[in-house]
Amino acid sequence: MNYLNVENIAKSYGELTLFKDISFSVHKDQKIAFVAKNGTGKTSILNIISGEDTPDAGNVTYRKDITVSFLSQDPKFDNNLTVEQTIFASDNDILKVIEAYEKALENPEDTEAYQKAFEQMELHQAWDFETLYKQILFKLKLENLDQKVSTLSGGQKKRLALANALINKPDLLILDEPTNHLDLEMIEWLEAFFAKENITLFMVTHDRYFLERVCNEIIELDEGEMHSYKGNYSYYLEKREARIERTEVETGKAKQLFKKELEWMRRQPKARTTKSKSRIDDFQDIKHRAHQRRNDHQVQLELNMERLGSKILEFHKVSKAYKDKVILDKFDYNFQKSERIGIIGKNGTGKTTFLNILTQSDQPDSGKVIIGDTVKFGYYTQKGITVKPDQKVIDVIREFGDYIPLKKGRQISAQQLLERFLFSRKKQYDFVEKLSGGERKRLYLCTVLIQNPNFLILDEPTNDLDIVTLNVLESFLLDFPGCVIVVSHDRYFMDKIVDHLFIFKGEGVIEDFPGNYTDYRVYEDSQPVVSATTENKKDKSSWKQNEASKLSFNEEKELKNIESKLNSLAYDKKEMEAKFNNPDLTQDEINELSLKLQAIIDDIEAKEERWFELSSKLEE
Repeated sequence: MNYLNVENIAKSYGELTLFKDISFSVHKDQKIAFVAKNGTGKTSILNIISGEDTPDAGNVTYRKDITVSFLSQDPKFDNNLTVEQTIFASDNDILKVIEAYEKALENPEDTEAYQKAFEQMELHQAWDFETLYKQILFKLKLENLDQKVSTLSGGQKKRLALANALINKPDLLILDEPTNHLDLEMIEWLEAFFAKENITLFMVTHDRYFLERVCNEIIELDEGEMHSYKGNYSYYLEKREARIERTEVETGKAKQLFKKELEWMRRQPKARTTKSKSRIDDFQDIKHRAHQRRNDHQVQLELNMERLGSKILEFHKVSKAYKDKVILDKFDYNFQKSERIGIIGKNGTGKTTFLNILTQSDQPDSGKVIIGDTVKFGYYTQKGITVKPDQKVIDVIREFGDYIPLKKGRQISAQQLLERFLFSRKKQYDFVEKLSGGERKRLYLCTVLIQNPNFLILDEPTNDLDIVTLNVLESFLLDFPGCVIVVSHDRYFMDKIVDHLFIFKGEGVIEDFPGNYTDYRVYEDSQPVVSATTENKKDKSSWKQNEASKLSFNEEKELKNIESKLNSLAYDKKEMEAKFNNPDLTQDEINELSLKLQAIIDDIEAKEERWFELSSKLEE
C-alpha cells in the first residue's frame, strides 16, 4: 500500500540548486532512512514532504485515508500549556476521551459527568492507551505532566515533540534526527518501541546503530542522484561501495571512449549523415560521463601539536554539588598519555559539568584539578559556533591566521585548510548564517582542531554531522596522538574511538569500565539484578579496593578488560554455536563456521590463562 509519492521535486535558493528531479515513494511497513551529505537538502526535503515548505517543481502526494506525524528539528509549542495539555491538544480522539475522564476525576461530585467519561473510556478501550502515553512520557523523562512548556529546555521540547508524534500512533511517522537530545537508555528504548509497533517510518538520522537495528531500507541522495538499498546499514555500506567502484570503472571506460570520439570530432567530417549527427549528439553524453568526479575528500591534517609531558591531568578528591544534587564526590583520577575515554550516563548526571571543571571554566567545591604545563585543550561544546553578522566561512578561519602551521615547518593556507574540511572554494565565500546545521558543526570542529590541541574534549560531536563527515572525523581521531574525551550518545562512534568508559550513575557515582559501549552492554546484560543495598555490592567494592592495592594500574586495567572481553567472547561463542542448527548448511559452510568457532575458543582460553595469572597476584 502506497502512503507517499514524491515526484520530480526541485529546490533552489538563488543561484544555489539544492536538488532537482528527486523522486521516491514510501509504502506501508517500510522503515526508511534518508542519507545525504550536509548541505545537500535533507531537511529541505523533509520540510517539503511535511508541508512546511513547497518545491520549485514536482509534486508530493499522500494517500487520503492515512494519518501522518512529523518530528522537526525545531518543534513549535504553545508556551502557556503544560506538558499534559500539549499532549491533549493534538487531534487524537482517544486522547480527548482520556482528557475528559481525567477532568471528571478532578470533580468526583459530578457523578453524571464521571459515569459518561467512564463509559467513553470503555467504549474506546482507552485504558491501555492511557498507560501507553504515560509510559512514553516516563521513558522520555517527562514525568512532570504539570510543568509549563515555557520552562522546558531545548532537549526537553524535542523529547516532548517526539512523545507527541509517538502517542498519536500515526500510519506514517516522519522524523528529523530523532535520537538527538536522547540519552543512550532512551535511544535503546526507542529502538525496541519501533521494533514492536506497526509504524511506517521515514527518517533522517546519523545514528548508525539505529539505522542498523530499525531501518529495512536506506535511500541516499549522492551527487544529485537518488539510490535505494533494500536492507539495513551494513547492507547499505556494502552495496554503496560496490556502486561507487562500478561508477569509477564506467567513468574510466567513458574517458577512453571520450578520447577516441574527441579525435573524430576534431577531424570535423564534412558529410553530415544521419549516423554522424547521432554520433555528435552522443558525444556530449560521453563527455559528461567522462568528466564525472566524486567529491569524497579526506581530512588530512598533520597537527603541529606540542608533546604531552609526564604530568597531564590529575583529579584529587574533587567534589561538586548543586544544592542537594551531587555531581562529583571525592573523585580521583590521573590521565595517562593517549587515553581515549568515553563518557556516558543519563541526562542530568553531570557529564557537561565534569567537562567544565576539567577545563577550569567551572570550579569544584573541594579538591584539586592539576593540569600539566604542556596540555592544550581543544573543547568542542554543544553550543557550536557563534555566528557574526555578514561573516563568511573563510573569515572564520582567517581569525586564526592566513596560514596555519603544520609539522616540520610546513604550512597551509586558510583556503586549503577549509578544502580539507570538505568546504569547496565556492562554499568558502558563503555567509556562515546560510550554512546548514551540519555544515556549521563541521566549521566549528575545524576551528577547534586548527588550534593544535593535544587534549581533545568533544561534547556530543556527532549531532547534525552527516555519515561521510563522521567517518572522516573517526579516521582523524584514530590517528590523533593526544588524549581524547568524548561525551556522545552515538554508540557506533564510541565503539570505534574509545578504550574505556566513565559511566555517570548519578549522586556522584562514576564507574570506570574497561571497554567500549558494546562491551559494557554485554557486561550489563550478563549481570544478575541485585538491590543497591545488598551486602554483595559492599563485598564487590571492598574486593576492588583490595585488588587495586596488589596490582599495578596497568595490570588492574588489563584484568578488568579481560573480564569484559570474556563476557563478550562467551556471547560470540553462543551465537556461533547457534548457527550450526541451520539444516541447510553446506559442508564448506560448516568447515568455515568450525574454524571461526575454534578461533573464539582459542581466544577464550588465552584470556582465561592470563586472567588466572593476574588473579593469582591477588592471593599473594
